[in-house]
Amino acid sequence: MEASSSQQDFDYLLKLLLIGDSGVGKSSLLLSFTSNSFEELSPTIGVDFKIKHVTVSGKKLKLAIWDTAGQERFRTLTSSYYRGAQGIIMVYDVTRRETFTNLSEIWAKEIDLYTTNPDCIKMLVGNKVDKETDRSVSKKEGIDFARQYGCLFLECSAKTRVNVEQCFEELILKILETPSLLAEGSVGVKKNIFKQKPTESDATSSCC
Repeated sequence: MEASSSQQDFDYLLKLLLIGDSGVGKSSLLLSFTSNSFEELSPTIGVDFKIKHVTVSGKKLKLAIWDTAGQERFRTLTSSYYRGAQGIIMVYDVTRRETFTNLSEIWAKEIDLYTTNPDCIKMLVGNKVDKETDRSVSKKEGIDFARQYGCLFLECSAKTRVNVEQCFEELILKILETPSLLAEGSVGVKKNIFKQKPTESDATSSCC
């Protein structure tokens, strides 16, 4: 379903989610993709999101990319943000093994618990390959994990921008091949994904 260009400036609205431990570079990855820059960022408090307009395979897409806090105390706040996501990017730091281990211990379980789209596309991303000498997770381990959990897989560096565009592009291409996800993203079907707000109790807890 394509929108009339006279009424809308995009064909599909896609909700993408970045998850993973605190400090793996989710916010830097998002910033690198949306603004072509890199900053060492402090941990996200609660949830942040950015909008980016892209054209992929001739389709004009409006991406709402949600960046979630990795710290455990914000977990309850972020669970509702899985709702309606067509793509989820699981990020780990190739130099910190525990961030990779926690993908199966914590994050993959959260996806099973909270995703509302059974066909949701998952992408595994190993970040910080610019620190090759400090690597503690091999590329083969990433490939094996992705195969086990049915994810796409790429290694990248938010700092040098290696493979950053490809991470999002491959994910989007896969979403575009999945009719059930496009039905959700069609213009006019779901416009409420920007309106999701934490409850009052959640909002106060995000300040602590």
